[in-house]
Amino acid sequence: MKCATCGIDNLAEASFCNKCGNSLSGYVAGDPTLQGMVSFPDAVKLGFQRYFDFTGRSTRAEYWWWALFQGIALTAVTVIDVLIDTYPIFYAIFTLGLFIPYLAVTVRRFHDTNKSAWWMLLSLVPFGAIVLIVFLFQGSDKGTNKYGPNL
Repeated sequence: MKCATCGIDNLAEASFCNKCGNSLSGYVAGDPTLQGMVSFPDAVKLGFQRYFDFTGRSTRAEYWWWALFQGIALTAVTVIDVLIDTYPIFYAIFTLGLFIPYLAVTVRRFHDTNKSAWWMLLSLVPFGAIVLIVFLFQGSDKGTNKYGPNL
């Protein structure tokens, strides 16, 4: 299946492009139409498929679905940890395991709004996190920006 964004061929059963991560679901050959909003399961799959990918762009939906997944997963692990009296062992393992994909999707989200990932350092400044949340809620930059095409 050919990717509408980057044009490379992917396996027929692939859900996402191996190069750029674009959703291939609902793709019609020769139709470069945007794929629409990423669903919750697709966002989780993309988060793990693009685990170490700090390039390109991620939509607002992809970022917030990933944040919801991470919140649910860490809450569930915390409950399990407390119930079996091992807190914070599993919580720490899951937090470390989900930190890099969270960082990667956040960097790609900043790229989607045409901002450098260096803006994340603003979280070290008092009240800087408020500004970052506003940036994360912004809509995607229309068209192609310096970080890639709008998916």
